[in-house]
Amino acid sequence: MADDRNQDPQMDADALYQEDNFTDRRVGAIRRLSPVRADGSADPTRPVLFIGQAEIMTNMGPVPINFEIEGPTLAEAVKGFAPAAQAAIERTVQQIQEMRRQQASQLVVPQGPVPGITGGGRGGGKIQMP
Repeated sequence: MADDRNQDPQMDADALYQEDNFTDRRVGAIRRLSPVRADGSADPTRPVLFIGQAEIMTNMGPVPINFEIEGPTLAEAVKGFAPAAQAAIERTVQQIQEMRRQQASQLVVPQGPVPGITGGGRGGGKIQMP
């Protein structure tokens, strides 16, 4: 999908949304995406979307989290913010932990002779079976 966007930067006139932002200035923000036609008039054939935004603090600094919130109205999106945020935070923490595990489990194999070893060893820096 990202490749499609890079190859054809043309906006889709049938998929336009008007964006409104709401925040409590404490926990996060909710973006309301209201479907519109190319002339800017409301498009009642498509649903309104709500996207939550929050941040979690990590040892590398704040990490932004975006997540979809179910519900047809802003009031329902406000009620659904906390559970949707918690689920998104848990997914993000799991992804970060998985990335750390993968990085920690990578083997580093020297590609040249090991410094300080001379003589009749096989060398070459490759793992070899006897």
